[in-house]
Order: sequence, then structure tokens, then C-alpha cells
Amino acid sequence: MTSEEEKTIKTLETRTRQLILKFQQIQEENEELRTELVTKDKQLSEVKQKNQQLEANYADLKMAKMLEIGDTDLGAAKQRINRLVRDVDKCIALLKAMGPEATTL
Repeated sequence: MTSEEEKTIKTLETRTRQLILKFQQIQEENEELRTELVTKDKQLSEVKQKNQQLEANYADLKMAKMLEIGDTDLGAAKQRINRLVRDVDKCIALLKAMGPEATTL
């Protein structure tokens, strides 16, 4: 074998070793990425589940708040109606006290 052929063979061997090392590095990186992907998928699933739970809690709180406001508004509305009825009763009493000439206005 000539020195040129030996040099070519050594260069080929060196590049082959480099390719094998690079392949192994890429395989390790690929495995790490797969593991990270599985971890991220689990985290995403947990976050989705927590989000669903929070949305359900929010809907419950919203409903409770609506009921609470409904009760408060209902009481306030009843008080306002009672005040209006009293005012109308007072007006009727005043009109009756004024006599028949008050009704011709």
C-alpha cells in the first residue's frame, strides 16, 4: 500500500469514528429530549386538569355570587316597593283630606 492510500484509509477511519461519536451524542440527546417530552406532557396534563378544576370552582363561585346578589337585590327591591306604597298611601290620604275639589285638579 502506498503512503497516499494509507493516509486516505486513516482519514476515512478518523471520520468514521467521528461520525460514530456524533451519532452516539445525537442518540443521547434524542433520549434526553424524549424524556423531557414525557415530563412536559405529564405537566401539561396536570395543568389542564387543574384548569378544569379552577373553571368549575369559578362557575360555582359565580353562581353563588349571583344567588347572593339576587337575595340582596330582592330585599332591596321589596324595601323600595314598600316605600313607594307608603308614599302612594300618603298621597291618597292627602287627597281625601282636601275633599272633592282636589280630585278636579
